[in-house]
Amino acid sequence: MAKATTKTPAKTVAKKAAPKKALSSTDLIVKVCQASLAKLSELGIEPELQSEINWCIGSFHNDGNPVGLYQMAERSLMVFRTEKAKKTKGITATLIGDIEKSLKGI
Repeated sequence: MAKATTKTPAKTVAKKAAPKKALSSTDLIVKVCQASLAKLSELGIEPELQSEINWCIGSFHNDGNPVGLYQMAERSLMVFRTEKAKKTKGITATLIGDIEKSLKGI
């Protein structure tokens, strides 16, 4: 009678998770402006500010100058603080904190 062969499970090599890269200040401000734009459009407030943020994001992608993004982040921060004071749903402390953090990189 022939011996039955048993296969041993192949050893799997555990992959280490890639370390998270810290975002540069310009990457952070772009991310924050995109989040601000999304939140403003979700709430349906400040359509003029929305269009200006959208324009500044496009401008940044063309020329790499983030000055307009910082200005839009400051304006959106004021709007979000006002809305938070009114207790508008959807405005979180995390969102406001992220904007403030990105503005410290100036």
